[in-house]
Amino acid sequence: NDIWPGHSPDLNVAECIGSIIKDEVETKMLSETEYNRYHEDTLKMYIENVLTSMEEDTELFETLLCSYPSRLRTVKNANGRHTDY
Repeated sequence: NDIWPGHSPDLNVAECIGSIIKDEVETKMLSETEYNRYHEDTLKMYIENVLTSMEEDTELFETLLCSYPSRLRTVKNANGRHTDY
């Protein structure tokens, strides 16, 4: 696809949420003993725990959604070049 640059800014809040979930699950998995760290059941448990804890975190979702104007302004000011997003 020639329309979208390969390193376009990440403006999709769903990807931000996915990254948060990944980071939290990874942190929890790394705190496990080496034996438990590689069990599928342990991974499922931590994913479920993180998702459950996020269900009530309306502040997180509100913050991400309210960040759109700032994200768009940053991309516009950078003329589509690299940003922190």
